[in-house]
Amino acid sequence: MKHDVAREKEEFGGIKIGSAFFGWLTATGTAILLSALAAALGAAVGSATNTDIAGEATADPQTASIISSIVLLAILLIAYYCGGYVAGRMARFNGVKQGIAVWVWAIVIAFIVAILGLIAGDQFNILSQINSFPQIPAGDDLTTTGIIAALIAAAVALLGAILGGLAGMRFHRKVDKAGLRT
Repeated sequence: MKHDVAREKEEFGGIKIGSAFFGWLTATGTAILLSALAAALGAAVGSATNTDIAGEATADPQTASIISSIVLLAILLIAYYCGGYVAGRMARFNGVKQGIAVWVWAIVIAFIVAILGLIAGDQFNILSQINSFPQIPAGDDLTTTGIIAALIAAAVALLGAILGGLAGMRFHRKVDKAGLRT
């Protein structure tokens, strides 16, 4: 019996919505955990060095903003890499498409939550309360800087998801090559 990967890809390839959804869940959970870890590390460093982190951020807001942005982008990249990996590994084929689908889930859900937040008010803005990513700015928060920051965050998340999707699919290519040799 011949193992025909091209035929399998044609028949079973394409975007797998379920795999992408579980990738999005993984990305969201990872982002929450990494955000909590970053906050704990910041508090631990502040405590160990007897530094008032809030006071330092107020004294030098530009440096605090740059460091926070770098940490946030790293969290997004890692979280969406993990989400893309899960989707790519579950779907077997089309890792790039699986990564993009993870990202699309995030954007769709962020828009739904933003719309619900506009309708219900800020007290029901779930994403801002649990510090999940990405957040779509709404109302008074919608500034040029906010839009640019959201676009950069979305691009980093997309890059991470695509790279993760490719990495998740890579395992299956190793298995396929091993299967072809026997």
